[in-house]
Amino acid sequence: MKIIHPSETQRFQNSAGCVAVEYPLGDADINGALIELSGREPDAGRAVNLECKELAYIINGSGKVVIEGQEINLNAGDLVLIEPGEKFFWEGKMTIFMPCAPAWYPEQYKKVE
Repeated sequence: MKIIHPSETQRFQNSAGCVAVEYPLGDADINGALIELSGREPDAGRAVNLECKELAYIINGSGKVVIEGQEINLNAGDLVLIEPGEKFFWEGKMTIFMPCAPAWYPEQYKKVE
């Protein structure tokens, strides 16, 4: 069992409108972050995870995710799975809990276009 308390989290400013609070489990198979989105991420173009699946649960707020050109409107309670290799971007004002498997790491994340 592992427990991560708020005092143990790490905060990252991904862009002007996106803050991630990572819960460092130290587990290569899975990790999770709380995302506060107030705009677009990435700022321009799209992003792709080369190895990690992202599961995104919308805690509150609304917005959209565009995955491989398909626009999906999102509201609190929605759940989205982004597979490795799918190009995407987020836009809106939402709080998202996002576990990733295997654990997300920067080298497998790329901004494209």
